[in-house]
This record gives sequence, C-alpha cells and structure tokens, in this order.
Amino acid sequence: MDLTYLTTLLRARFEQLKNAREAGQSTTELAVMAAVLIVVAGLVVAAIRTKVMEKIGIINGG
Repeated sequence: MDLTYLTTLLRARFEQLKNAREAGQSTTELAVMAAVLIVVAGLVVAAIRTKVMEKIGIINGG
C-alpha cells in the first residue's frame, strides 16, 4: 500500500467531513463519511505496520 496516497486520502476525507458538518448535512451522511474516515485510518495503520515489520525482518536478517 502506498502510505502517501492513504494519508492524502485520509486528510481529504477529514476535510470533507468537517466541511459537511459546517454545511448542515444529515446525520446519516456524516455517519457514512465518518465510517469511511475510520476505514482509511485503519488502512494507514496497516500500511505503517507492514512497513515496520519489513524493516524488522531486514534488521533480523530475515
């Protein structure tokens, strides 16, 4: 996974969520956007974990 892409997507979704709240969108729309934000954040965490595990494997000689 491309970490730069995921963090950019996360920032864009957060801004979209913030702007939507200010525009007075419905609770359902905000809930869907929040769920997408959580999923993208989870993907960022998974990508970081994968990169760290790769580095640990290299350090340990694996």
